[in-house]
Amino acid sequence: MFKKSLLLGISLSVALISGAALAQDPVSIVYIPKNTGNPYFDSLVAGFEDACKELNCEFTMAAPATAEATSQIPFITAQTQRGVDVIAISPNSPDAMNQVLDRARSRGILVLAVNGDLVDNYEHRDAAILPVDFTKTGPGQVELVGSMIGYKGEIAVLSATTDAPDQNTWIAAMVDSLKTNPKYKDMNLVATVYGDDEPQKSTTEAEALLQTYPDLKGIISPTTVGVAAAAQVIQSAGKADEVKLTGLGTPNQMRPFIKDGTVEAVQLWSPYNEGLLAAYFAVGVKNGTIKNEVGATFEVPELGTITIGEHNVMNTQAELTTFNADNIDDFDF
Repeated sequence: MFKKSLLLGISLSVALISGAALAQDPVSIVYIPKNTGNPYFDSLVAGFEDACKELNCEFTMAAPATAEATSQIPFITAQTQRGVDVIAISPNSPDAMNQVLDRARSRGILVLAVNGDLVDNYEHRDAAILPVDFTKTGPGQVELVGSMIGYKGEIAVLSATTDAPDQNTWIAAMVDSLKTNPKYKDMNLVATVYGDDEPQKSTTEAEALLQTYPDLKGIISPTTVGVAAAAQVIQSAGKADEVKLTGLGTPNQMRPFIKDGTVEAVQLWSPYNEGLLAAYFAVGVKNGTIKNEVGATFEVPELGTITIGEHNVMNTQAELTTFNADNIDDFDF
């Protein structure tokens, strides 16, 4: 009886120690951005990295070379087979990855959409971390370019890929604003073109806009690759006074164009904070300290109280930040 009790006690002790060790294993997170070579995602990755230093989580990044609708699928599959705890992805399509994401979730992997969501396919991910309320992004861009051109004249949009869910959401809101707001009745959207988030293609599309629409007054490029390429085209053509450009660009990349007057203002948010928030949320959910349910709140250093909203969406800030000659030197990312 004594030996049996001793063995049972030893077995329970080993089980408790093993359980404690397992509970302390660091959460493994992989982030899959849209593509490589896009400086925008470097800042987002830095947010993940810094958070994981504080949280003792394991972080890796893997990305396709191009931002095509299906290019992320092999990366999701590989990380699912690897058995990571969390897959965070900036989706290139709202629906092309549903099946592989479902497979990952069926194996207990937490799937997060970051910087863009699976629009109308929310059930294929667990939550989304967005920089701001994306319903305000499109109208904000229309208002900014409108203020630059006196709310009158032809405008065009230079976007990323045709499948990009975040850009498509913003463009739809731009079109709606132009149609429904009397303030924009004299503004006419003449073209929407796609640079595929590639510098050369974005440059070619911007050049074509200037050639095809000689009366063009403004361009909105809601992608960091596109807005930088368009700025270079306008600068080289000497048309900064004729064609006003705005979009979503990082201050470091757009600083030269704002300083020399090629661009008056662009808007964005802090990609770094998205990585920070995503890491804190992921580790909290995996450790059981954060409940992934609408209405739940939790704290993130530097960001304060975060509330999980409808469709399990979280935002890092309330409004877009506008960068212009007066404030752009206050930012470094």
